[in-house]
Amino acid sequence: MADVDITPDDPTAVDVSRLLQAHLEFAREWSLPENVKVLGVKALTADGVQFFAARAEGRLLAIGALCPFEEAHAEIKSMHTVDAARGRGVGWAMLERLASTAYEQGCRRVSLETGTGKGFAPARRLYERGGFKTCPPFGEYRHCPDSVCMTRRL
Repeated sequence: MADVDITPDDPTAVDVSRLLQAHLEFAREWSLPENVKVLGVKALTADGVQFFAARAEGRLLAIGALCPFEEAHAEIKSMHTVDAARGRGVGWAMLERLASTAYEQGCRRVSLETGTGKGFAPARRLYERGGFKTCPPFGEYRHCPDSVCMTRRL
């Protein structure tokens, strides 16, 4: 695999918009409608939100966002890797970039929410390998059977 660059990016870019749409469709396929918590472009461009894209030779491979949650605590949102890049370390690189950015900005914890269905199993394994542990729902999340919250101290 070519070198991957993970840099701040524009959620309104055409290729990014397509991947955000695929992310939404994936969430809708594997989650109950009321539990789809995918952020739209407006939320991803809000003040304080940092949006990143992973690219190799200009080709979009993955996206992810870091959203301020509370003091010294950020939430990882909109992490999605294109099918062709899965299993090649791109998701891991994005996860580590988001966590290191949060740490550099003074966060001491990052949290996320993901699905419990079979389609989300690779993501849950990635997060667990990255040191994330299951935690009670935080923020606006509520306990439900097809959702799990996870957190990691930095």
